[in-house]
Order: sequence, then structure tokens, then C-alpha cells
Amino acid sequence: MTKQVSTKLLSSVILLGLAATGCQALPTSSSNAATNTPAATMDTNGDTTPMDAAAAAEQSSETVHRVKYSASELQNDPLLSATDITKTRLAGIPTPTVNVSAVSYVPTVLIPKLRNNQADQLDVSLLDDFIAEISPSARHYPPTFKTNSDRYYAKEKLKELEQWIRPFAEDQDASYEVLLRAAKLNGMGRNLDLGSDYAVRGSTFIAKAIDRQPESAEANFIYGMMLSEGGGFKEGKKYLMKAASQSYKEAEQSLAQADLLNDNRPAALSRLKTLQQKHPDDATIAKQIQIVEDGKYYIWDLSGKQ
Repeated sequence: MTKQVSTKLLSSVILLGLAATGCQALPTSSSNAATNTPAATMDTNGDTTPMDAAAAAEQSSETVHRVKYSASELQNDPLLSATDITKTRLAGIPTPTVNVSAVSYVPTVLIPKLRNNQADQLDVSLLDDFIAEISPSARHYPPTFKTNSDRYYAKEKLKELEQWIRPFAEDQDASYEVLLRAAKLNGMGRNLDLGSDYAVRGSTFIAKAIDRQPESAEANFIYGMMLSEGGGFKEGKKYLMKAASQSYKEAEQSLAQADLLNDNRPAALSRLKTLQQKHPDDATIAKQIQIVEDGKYYIWDLSGKQ
């Protein structure tokens, strides 16, 4: 039993079948296929082969698909004689070169999520890397970024990371390590003028961190810095003093800043000069002394734009 099948349908079947073998199409004459479409027969038992169908299609005006080409047909193919530019430099055309050096890696940092379960850990590798990157510019007020683009990047990335760590910090059993990092992010968010919510969360998280580890020099410094730079000089001083008593250098610098903002320039200058004697090679302290002597008020604004 046979069925009459148009060569258009045959061509579609052949195209689908031969596409998988990588065949290419060669155009034939552009006669009107709609009015001169011959018919071919195909056994429904599947005895007709693609080559038989192709032979029948050659009598029509349809596109013919060839399985193989002869060597003479391929010898003038420009693709076969083309130059491989991945292996050969072309005269007069610059070739880009790539040199990879100074490869750095972000160290893996795992901290406990909860204070009573050290086994349940949180990977804060990227968060710690970000904090280390922007702290020199955003840890203190006012922030001192070199460009507006740097400032914008810091704000957007900070918002993203703060939203990520916040649920862990809001857990009633959050660990000291989680709370400390959440406090740092929110404190810098406050400095970047992201809203009062950042100031509130920062104070809440760092207070809980101190509750976990009352003698922590870093936690006491951060809380004291937040309070004093926010106008609470008296409240912040006791936390800064506790950190400074453990030789936390930045706490001494923040005490000088608090003295300066509290209109006690002589105390600020004296404190910085005493600190300089302990750290004679610290260029930052020398710049801060110059800022105070020049009558300026923000010792962390080292850009000279005050």
C-alpha cells in the first residue's frame, strides 16, 4: 500500500533526518515549485531510504540536501584554507594577549550561628572580605570614598549583605560572631546615610554582642565609637576607655575624636601625641595630629577636603 506524498514534505523529512549528520544544502533552480511539484511514492512499510527520496527530489525545484561532497567540490571552500587566528598572528592586526598575575583568594571563614551550638556554622568568607575592603572608607563618620562609584557600590553591596545576615543576628540565640558582623554592617550603613533603621539595629546588635562577651575589646570599641560619633560622647567614652585599656589603638583615636567633637581640642591633641610615641611609624596618627593642629574636626577624614 502506498501513499502520495509531496516532495515538500519529503524535503522536510530529509532535512530533519540529515541535519543530525551535518549535511549542507545546495540550492537548485528557482522554478515555481507551487505549480510544478511532482509526486513521489513512499512505502508505508518504511522501505524508502533518504537517498531514494533525495533522488526523487532532484527532479523538483526544491532545495536538495547532499550527504557527501566530492573532493573537487570542497577544494575551493574558503573555510578549508582559512587561517586559524588562535595559532597564527596576522600581519598588521593586533593580537590580544592575556597575562594572569597576582592571583588572590578569599580565605574561608566559618563562624557558629548560635552561641550554644558550635557545630552549626555559617560561611562568612565573602562578608568578611567586603567588610575589610570598605572599612577604611566607611567605618568612621564621615565616610571617605575616592569616587562616587565606589560609594555607590559600597552602599548597594552593604544593603545586600546586611539583609542576608540580619535573620541570623535577630535570632535570640545568635552567636557573638554573628552579632559583631551584623553590628559592623549596620554601623557603616548609618555612616552611609542609609537610614535610621541601620543606627538602631547596629546599636542593638553590638549591645547583644557585649552581653555575650563583656570584655571584648573590639565589641566595646565599636559600641563606644557608634555612640560617640553619634553625639553620645559621655555614654560612648566608657566603652572606648575599656577597649583602650586593652591596648586597642583605634579606641584611643576615637577618644581623641570624641574630645575634638566635644570642643576639647587640647585633650584630643595630647591624646594623639601620646599615642604617636607608642606608634612612631604610624603615618595615620601623624596626619590626624596635623588635622587637629589645623583647626579641623574630623580626624578620620584624611583626604584633606575638610
